[in-house]
Amino acid sequence: MLLTKEDSSLMQLFFLRHGRADRSAWQGDDVQRPLTPQGRARMQQQAQQLNRLGLTVDYVLSSPLVRAVQTAEIVVAALTIKHRLVLDDRLRPGFDLAKLETVLTDHTTAHKLMLVGHEPDFSTVIGRLIGDGQVICKKGGLARVDLDAPHALRGTLVWLLPPRALMR
Repeated sequence: MLLTKEDSSLMQLFFLRHGRADRSAWQGDDVQRPLTPQGRARMQQQAQQLNRLGLTVDYVLSSPLVRAVQTAEIVVAALTIKHRLVLDDRLRPGFDLAKLETVLTDHTTAHKLMLVGHEPDFSTVIGRLIGDGQVICKKGGLARVDLDAPHALRGTLVWLLPPRALMR
């Protein structure tokens, strides 16, 4: 079973919320908060499953916050695309449709982008892309939205996988 179908006219966006990073146990700057050991282990299992399922992307764009970078690094290692990881300040908390539009403008040749970031931003952006629907992205959850036209800000939610679905 492939997680993506080949269609060069579509823009496929994959929204991956970072793995578990315990806020209550962290004393430092929130920007530096890392994945927990359990969050790292679960993300490694999920990333291996994504590889087994045939997920391919042109680039993985990540928020520069440590927990997101760690999540993205695990995924690109499993997919063997380390050279395609790009840290992007626009994916910091506060990510919105306007920032997504600039991301898409910067990646006009891409057809499959994975964005690694945070809540509540991802749920809000996905909801707006699909016509003000309500979506909840759990830690480590992955959503696919196909844009109606390349680099459009309107699309269809193809699937939303909770992290548990990627643990099988």
